[in-house]
Amino acid sequence: TTPENPQTNERPSAPLPSSLATGGGGRTRPPDGGRASRCFPSFARGVNPSLEASVPFPRGLSKMSKMAIRVPKSMRAKRELLKHAPKLVENGKKMLILHGTKTSAVLNSVLADLFHLKRDHAVKYTKKNDSIRPFESGGETSLEFFSLKSDCSLLVYGSHSKKRPNNLVLGRTYDHHIYDLVEVGVENYKSIESYAYDKKLAPKLGTKPFFAFIGEHFESVEGLKHLKEMLLDHFKGEVVENLNLAGVDRIFVCTAISPTTVYMMHCALRLKRSGTSIPRMELVEVGPSVDLVLRRHRQAAESLQKEAMKAPGHAKKVKNVTNNPVEGKQGRIYIPDQEVSKLTVTSNIKGLKRERRDAKKNKEHSKKQKVAENPE
Repeated sequence: TTPENPQTNERPSAPLPSSLATGGGGRTRPPDGGRASRCFPSFARGVNPSLEASVPFPRGLSKMSKMAIRVPKSMRAKRELLKHAPKLVENGKKMLILHGTKTSAVLNSVLADLFHLKRDHAVKYTKKNDSIRPFESGGETSLEFFSLKSDCSLLVYGSHSKKRPNNLVLGRTYDHHIYDLVEVGVENYKSIESYAYDKKLAPKLGTKPFFAFIGEHFESVEGLKHLKEMLLDHFKGEVVENLNLAGVDRIFVCTAISPTTVYMMHCALRLKRSGTSIPRMELVEVGPSVDLVLRRHRQAAESLQKEAMKAPGHAKKVKNVTNNPVEGKQGRIYIPDQEVSKLTVTSNIKGLKRERRDAKKNKEHSKKQKVAENPE
Protein backbone atom coordinates (compact mmCIF):
# COMPACT_ATOMS: atom_id res chain seq x y z
CA THR A 1 0.00 0.00 0.00
CA THR A 2 1.08 3.58 -0.55
CA PRO A 3 0.43 6.69 1.59
CA GLU A 4 -2.78 8.53 0.80
CA ASN A 5 -2.82 11.91 -0.89
CA PRO A 6 -2.13 14.52 1.83
CA GLN A 7 -4.76 16.80 0.25
CA THR A 8 -7.52 14.53 1.58
CA ASN A 9 -6.79 15.74 5.14
CA GLU A 10 -8.25 12.70 6.87
CA ARG A 11 -7.92 13.15 10.62
CA PRO A 12 -6.67 10.12 12.55
CA SER A 13 -8.62 8.84 15.50
CA ALA A 14 -6.94 7.97 18.77
CA PRO A 15 -5.81 4.31 18.75
CA LEU A 16 -7.66 1.94 21.05
CA PRO A 17 -6.36 -1.12 22.92
CA SER A 18 -6.61 -4.40 21.08
CA SER A 19 -9.35 -5.58 23.44
CA LEU A 20 -11.66 -2.75 22.29
CA ALA A 21 -10.81 -2.76 18.60
CA THR A 22 -10.79 -6.48 17.88
CA GLY A 23 -13.22 -7.68 15.24
CA GLY A 24 -14.05 -11.11 13.87
CA GLY A 25 -11.26 -13.61 13.35
CA GLY A 26 -9.07 -12.10 16.09
CA ARG A 27 -7.66 -9.37 13.79
CA THR A 28 -7.38 -5.81 15.04
CA ARG A 29 -9.27 -3.14 13.09
CA PRO A 30 -9.04 0.53 14.15
CA PRO A 31 -12.33 2.26 14.90
CA ASP A 32 -11.73 4.68 12.01
CA GLY A 33 -11.76 1.86 9.43
CA GLY A 34 -7.96 1.70 9.09
CA ARG A 35 -7.48 5.22 7.78
CA ALA A 36 -4.77 6.05 10.31
CA SER A 37 -2.72 2.97 9.40
CA ARG A 38 -3.02 3.57 5.66
CA CYS A 39 -1.45 7.00 6.07
CA PHE A 40 1.91 5.35 6.73
CA PRO A 41 3.92 3.11 4.37
CA SER A 42 3.57 -0.63 4.71
CA PHE A 43 6.90 -0.99 6.51
CA ALA A 44 5.71 1.20 9.42
CA ARG A 45 2.44 -0.47 10.31
CA GLY A 46 1.51 -1.83 13.73
CA VAL A 47 2.45 -5.23 15.07
CA ASN A 48 0.02 -8.10 14.58
CA PRO A 49 -1.86 -8.54 17.91
CA SER A 50 -1.32 -12.30 17.74
CA LEU A 51 2.43 -11.67 18.16
CA GLU A 52 2.12 -9.27 21.10
CA ALA A 53 2.60 -12.01 23.67
CA SER A 54 5.84 -13.25 22.10
CA VAL A 55 7.44 -9.83 21.51
CA PRO A 56 9.31 -8.44 24.55
CA PHE A 57 8.23 -4.91 25.46
CA PRO A 58 10.08 -2.43 27.68
CA ARG A 59 8.50 -1.49 30.98
CA GLY A 60 6.81 1.92 31.25
CA LEU A 61 5.79 2.25 27.57
CA SER A 62 2.30 1.91 26.17
CA LYS A 63 1.58 -1.03 23.88
CA MET A 64 -0.38 1.30 21.59
CA SER A 65 2.84 3.10 20.65
CA LYS A 66 4.60 -0.10 19.56
CA MET A 67 5.45 -0.08 15.85
CA ALA A 68 7.15 -2.72 13.74
CA ILE A 69 10.11 -1.64 11.64
CA ARG A 70 10.10 -3.46 8.33
CA VAL A 71 12.96 -3.38 5.85
CA PRO A 72 11.92 -2.25 2.35
CA LYS A 73 11.81 -5.12 -0.11
CA SER A 74 12.07 -3.13 -3.34
CA MET A 75 14.40 -0.46 -4.65
CA ARG A 76 11.48 1.94 -5.05
CA ALA A 77 10.63 1.72 -1.36
CA LYS A 78 14.30 2.09 -0.48
CA ARG A 79 14.59 5.26 -2.59
CA GLU A 80 11.53 6.70 -0.83
CA LEU A 81 13.19 6.07 2.53
CA LEU A 82 16.43 7.70 1.38
CA LYS A 83 14.52 10.86 0.41
CA HIS A 84 13.46 11.29 4.04
CA ALA A 85 16.82 10.30 5.52
CA PRO A 86 19.22 12.95 6.93
CA LYS A 87 21.55 14.54 4.37
CA LEU A 88 24.61 16.76 4.49
CA VAL A 89 22.75 19.29 2.32
CA GLU A 90 19.08 19.14 3.25
CA ASN A 91 16.21 19.71 0.85
CA GLY A 92 14.14 22.87 0.94
CA LYS A 93 11.69 23.04 3.85
CA LYS A 94 8.01 22.62 3.07
CA MET A 95 5.19 24.52 4.78
CA LEU A 96 2.09 22.80 6.18
CA ILE A 97 -1.06 24.99 6.35
CA LEU A 98 -3.91 23.86 8.61
CA HIS A 99 -7.32 25.22 9.67
CA GLY A 100 -8.63 25.13 13.21
CA THR A 101 -12.09 24.31 14.51
CA LYS A 102 -13.32 27.79 13.58
CA THR A 103 -11.79 30.31 11.18
CA SER A 104 -12.90 33.73 10.00
CA ALA A 105 -13.06 35.08 6.45
CA VAL A 106 -9.97 37.20 7.12
CA LEU A 107 -8.02 34.19 8.34
CA ASN A 108 -9.10 32.08 5.36
CA SER A 109 -7.77 34.79 3.05
CA VAL A 110 -4.49 34.92 4.99
CA LEU A 111 -3.95 31.16 4.69
CA ALA A 112 -4.85 31.23 0.99
CA ASP A 113 -2.33 34.01 0.29
CA LEU A 114 0.38 32.20 2.27
CA PHE A 115 -0.21 29.09 0.19
CA HIS A 116 -0.03 31.24 -2.97
CA LEU A 117 3.35 32.66 -1.91
CA LYS A 118 4.74 29.20 -1.06
CA ARG A 119 2.78 27.07 -3.53
CA ASP A 120 5.95 25.38 -4.83
CA HIS A 121 6.90 24.21 -1.30
CA ALA A 122 3.60 24.05 0.61
CA VAL A 123 0.84 21.58 1.50
CA LYS A 124 -2.56 22.96 2.46
CA TYR A 125 -5.36 21.07 4.21
CA THR A 126 -8.81 22.62 3.86
CA LYS A 127 -10.81 20.61 6.39
CA LYS A 128 -11.25 21.78 9.97
CA ASN A 129 -9.26 20.15 12.77
CA ASP A 130 -10.74 20.20 16.27
CA SER A 131 -8.01 18.14 17.97
CA ILE A 132 -5.15 20.62 17.54
CA ARG A 133 -4.28 22.71 20.61
CA PRO A 134 -0.86 24.39 20.29
CA PHE A 135 0.92 25.41 23.50
CA GLU A 136 -0.96 22.65 25.38
CA SER A 137 0.35 19.27 26.45
CA GLY A 138 -1.22 16.56 24.31
CA GLY A 139 -2.71 19.05 21.86
CA GLU A 140 0.24 18.92 19.47
CA THR A 141 -0.05 15.23 18.55
CA SER A 142 -2.14 15.93 15.44
CA LEU A 143 0.31 18.62 14.31
CA GLU A 144 3.18 16.15 14.52
CA PHE A 145 1.09 13.50 12.74
CA PHE A 146 0.35 15.79 9.78
CA SER A 147 3.99 16.91 9.70
CA LEU A 148 5.12 13.29 9.38
CA LYS A 149 2.40 12.43 6.88
CA SER A 150 3.17 15.32 4.50
CA ASP A 151 6.95 15.54 5.26
CA CYS A 152 6.73 19.23 6.24
CA SER A 153 8.97 20.89 8.82
CA LEU A 154 7.25 24.32 8.84
CA LEU A 155 3.76 24.76 10.31
CA VAL A 156 1.07 27.44 9.93
CA TYR A 157 -2.13 26.95 11.92
CA GLY A 158 -5.07 29.38 11.84
CA SER A 159 -7.92 29.56 14.36
CA HIS A 160 -10.54 32.09 15.45
CA SER A 161 -12.14 32.46 18.88
CA LYS A 162 -13.57 35.15 21.12
CA LYS A 163 -10.50 35.14 23.34
CA ARG A 164 -8.00 35.12 20.44
CA PRO A 165 -9.59 36.46 17.22
CA ASN A 166 -7.80 35.87 13.91
CA ASN A 167 -5.11 33.81 15.59
CA LEU A 168 -2.13 32.56 13.57
CA VAL A 169 0.45 30.09 14.93
CA LEU A 170 3.82 29.69 13.21
CA GLY A 171 5.91 26.68 14.17
CA ARG A 172 8.89 24.54 13.29
CA THR A 173 9.56 20.85 13.85
CA TYR A 174 12.69 18.82 14.49
CA ASP A 175 12.49 15.12 13.65
CA HIS A 176 8.72 15.66 13.16
CA HIS A 177 8.30 16.86 16.76
CA ILE A 178 7.38 20.41 17.73
CA TYR A 179 10.55 22.50 18.08
CA ASP A 180 9.24 26.04 18.77
CA LEU A 181 6.05 28.08 18.29
CA VAL A 182 5.08 31.75 17.82
CA GLU A 183 1.48 32.95 18.10
CA VAL A 184 0.43 36.25 16.50
CA GLY A 185 -2.82 38.08 15.89
CA VAL A 186 -3.78 39.30 12.38
CA GLU A 187 -4.92 42.93 12.05
CA ASN A 188 -5.38 45.40 9.16
CA TYR A 189 -5.03 42.69 6.56
CA LYS A 190 -4.98 43.48 2.82
CA SER A 191 -5.03 40.54 0.44
CA ILE A 192 -3.22 40.19 -2.88
CA GLU A 193 -6.44 40.73 -4.82
CA SER A 194 -6.95 44.19 -3.29
CA TYR A 195 -3.80 45.59 -5.00
CA ALA A 196 -3.81 46.94 -8.55
CA TYR A 197 -0.45 46.84 -10.35
CA ASP A 198 1.15 45.76 -13.60
CA LYS A 199 0.88 41.97 -13.69
CA LYS A 200 4.27 41.77 -15.40
CA LEU A 201 5.80 42.73 -12.05
CA ALA A 202 4.18 39.81 -10.26
CA PRO A 203 6.83 37.63 -8.54
CA LYS A 204 7.68 34.46 -10.42
CA LEU A 205 7.39 30.97 -8.99
CA GLY A 206 10.55 29.73 -7.26
CA THR A 207 12.33 33.11 -6.97
CA LYS A 208 14.30 34.15 -3.89
CA PRO A 209 13.07 37.08 -1.77
CA PHE A 210 14.95 39.87 0.01
CA PHE A 211 14.19 40.62 3.66
CA ALA A 212 14.31 44.03 5.35
CA PHE A 213 13.80 44.24 9.13
CA ILE A 214 13.40 47.84 10.29
CA GLY A 215 13.38 48.78 13.97
CA GLU A 216 15.53 48.26 17.03
CA HIS A 217 12.91 46.06 18.70
CA PHE A 218 14.01 43.12 16.53
CA GLU A 219 17.28 43.09 18.51
CA SER A 220 16.11 44.09 21.98
CA VAL A 221 12.73 42.32 22.41
CA GLU A 222 13.00 38.55 22.78
CA GLY A 223 9.57 37.87 21.27
CA LEU A 224 10.23 39.89 18.11
CA LYS A 225 13.67 38.34 17.78
CA HIS A 226 12.00 34.92 17.79
CA LEU A 227 9.37 36.12 15.27
CA LYS A 228 12.15 37.36 12.98
CA GLU A 229 13.80 33.92 12.95
CA MET A 230 10.43 32.29 12.26
CA LEU A 231 9.60 34.58 9.31
CA LEU A 232 13.05 34.05 7.78
CA ASP A 233 12.74 30.28 8.04
CA HIS A 234 9.22 30.23 6.57
CA PHE A 235 9.87 32.37 3.48
CA LYS A 236 13.57 32.10 2.60
CA GLY A 237 13.15 29.00 0.40
CA GLU A 238 15.99 26.72 -0.55
CA VAL A 239 19.60 27.48 0.34
CA VAL A 240 21.64 28.26 -2.80
CA GLU A 241 25.29 29.13 -3.39
CA ASN A 242 24.98 31.29 -6.53
CA LEU A 243 22.21 33.80 -7.18
CA ASN A 244 21.08 35.40 -10.43
CA LEU A 245 19.95 39.02 -10.17
CA ALA A 246 17.01 38.32 -12.44
CA GLY A 247 15.81 35.65 -10.01
CA VAL A 248 15.43 38.14 -7.13
CA ASP A 249 12.23 40.02 -7.89
CA ARG A 250 10.53 40.61 -4.51
CA ILE A 251 11.15 41.72 -0.94
CA PHE A 252 9.48 41.33 2.45
CA VAL A 253 9.62 44.55 4.49
CA CYS A 254 9.01 44.04 8.23
CA THR A 255 8.77 47.15 10.43
CA ALA A 256 8.62 46.97 14.23
CA ILE A 257 5.99 49.56 15.09
CA SER A 258 6.00 48.71 18.81
CA PRO A 259 7.51 46.00 21.06
CA THR A 260 4.53 43.76 20.21
CA THR A 261 3.46 44.80 16.68
CA VAL A 262 5.16 44.22 13.32
CA TYR A 263 3.91 45.66 10.03
CA MET A 264 4.77 43.26 7.21
CA MET A 265 4.30 43.98 3.50
CA HIS A 266 5.26 42.19 0.30
CA CYS A 267 6.72 44.26 -2.57
CA ALA A 268 7.94 43.55 -6.09
CA LEU A 269 11.27 44.91 -7.35
CA ARG A 270 11.29 47.04 -10.49
CA LEU A 271 14.72 47.39 -12.11
CA LYS A 272 15.44 50.68 -13.94
CA ARG A 273 18.42 52.15 -15.69
CA SER A 274 20.91 54.00 -13.52
CA GLY A 275 23.74 54.69 -15.97
CA THR A 276 25.95 52.12 -14.26
CA SER A 277 26.24 48.34 -14.27
CA ILE A 278 24.06 48.20 -11.14
CA PRO A 279 20.39 48.98 -11.90
CA ARG A 280 18.22 51.22 -9.75
CA MET A 281 15.50 49.37 -7.85
CA GLU A 282 12.02 50.59 -7.00
CA LEU A 283 9.49 48.93 -4.72
CA VAL A 284 5.95 48.23 -5.93
CA GLU A 285 3.58 46.87 -3.25
CA VAL A 286 1.85 43.75 -4.56
CA GLY A 287 0.44 42.37 -1.29
CA PRO A 288 -0.33 40.94 1.05
CA SER A 289 0.22 43.35 3.94
CA VAL A 290 -0.66 42.72 7.56
CA ASP A 291 -0.07 43.81 11.16
CA LEU A 292 1.23 40.92 13.26
CA VAL A 293 0.55 41.37 16.99
CA LEU A 294 2.72 39.11 19.14
CA ARG A 295 0.74 37.06 21.68
CA ARG A 296 2.65 33.97 22.82
CA HIS A 297 5.90 32.31 21.89
CA ARG A 298 7.74 29.23 23.12
CA GLN A 299 11.42 28.57 22.56
CA ALA A 300 12.92 25.11 22.31
CA ALA A 301 14.76 23.61 25.25
CA GLU A 302 18.49 24.31 25.41
CA SER A 303 19.43 20.65 25.05
CA LEU A 304 17.14 20.31 22.02
CA GLN A 305 18.65 23.43 20.43
CA LYS A 306 22.16 21.99 20.73
CA GLU A 307 21.04 18.73 19.17
CA ALA A 308 19.14 20.42 16.32
CA MET A 309 21.93 22.86 15.46
CA LYS A 310 24.71 20.30 15.18
CA ALA A 311 26.46 20.77 11.85
CA PRO A 312 27.68 17.57 10.18
CA GLY A 313 31.29 17.35 9.11
CA HIS A 314 31.87 17.77 5.39
CA ALA A 315 34.87 15.44 5.29
CA LYS A 316 35.85 13.87 2.01
CA LYS A 317 34.18 10.52 1.62
CA VAL A 318 36.57 7.58 1.36
CA LYS A 319 35.53 5.05 -1.23
CA ASN A 320 34.45 1.60 0.02
CA VAL A 321 34.99 2.55 3.68
CA THR A 322 32.16 2.67 6.22
CA ASN A 323 32.02 3.37 9.96
CA ASN A 324 29.91 1.04 12.04
CA PRO A 325 29.24 2.06 15.68
CA VAL A 326 29.37 -1.59 16.72
CA GLU A 327 32.17 -3.07 14.62
CA GLY A 328 34.09 0.15 13.96
CA LYS A 329 35.73 1.05 10.67
CA GLN A 330 35.15 -1.40 7.84
CA GLY A 331 36.47 -1.51 4.30
CA ARG A 332 35.90 -3.48 1.15
CA ILE A 333 38.93 -4.63 -0.87
CA TYR A 334 38.71 -5.48 -4.54
CA ILE A 335 41.31 -7.97 -5.89
CA PRO A 336 41.68 -8.22 -9.69
CA ASP A 337 41.33 -11.59 -11.42
CA GLN A 338 44.60 -13.54 -11.68
CA GLU A 339 45.83 -14.75 -15.07
CA VAL A 340 47.75 -17.97 -14.59
CA SER A 341 49.35 -17.76 -18.06
CA LYS A 342 51.15 -14.55 -17.09
CA LEU A 343 52.50 -15.78 -13.74
CA THR A 344 56.30 -16.13 -13.48
CA VAL A 345 57.08 -19.61 -12.08
CA THR A 346 60.68 -20.11 -10.86
CA SER A 347 62.48 -22.92 -9.08
CA ASN A 348 63.18 -20.73 -6.04
CA ILE A 349 59.82 -21.24 -4.43
CA LYS A 350 59.67 -21.85 -0.69
CA GLY A 351 56.85 -24.29 -1.10
CA LEU A 352 59.08 -26.55 -3.25
CA LYS A 353 62.04 -26.79 -0.81
CA ARG A 354 60.61 -29.75 1.04
CA GLU A 355 59.98 -31.59 -2.22
CA ARG A 356 63.59 -31.02 -3.29
CA ARG A 357 64.91 -32.34 0.02
CA ASP A 358 62.76 -35.44 -0.26
CA ALA A 359 63.90 -36.00 -3.83
CA LYS A 360 67.56 -35.65 -2.78
CA LYS A 361 67.12 -38.15 0.04
CA ASN A 362 65.47 -40.63 -2.29
CA LYS A 363 68.31 -40.23 -4.79
CA GLU A 364 71.01 -40.86 -2.15
CA HIS A 365 69.10 -43.83 -0.81
CA SER A 366 68.87 -45.39 -4.27
CA LYS A 367 72.65 -44.95 -4.77
CA LYS A 368 73.38 -46.70 -1.49
CA GLN A 369 71.18 -49.60 -2.51
CA LYS A 370 73.02 -49.95 -5.82
CA VAL A 371 76.41 -49.92 -4.04
CA ALA A 372 75.20 -52.55 -1.59
CA GLU A 373 73.96 -54.77 -4.42
CA ASN A 374 77.10 -54.39 -6.55
CA PRO A 375 80.13 -54.19 -4.16
CA GLU A 376 82.57 -54.49 -7.05
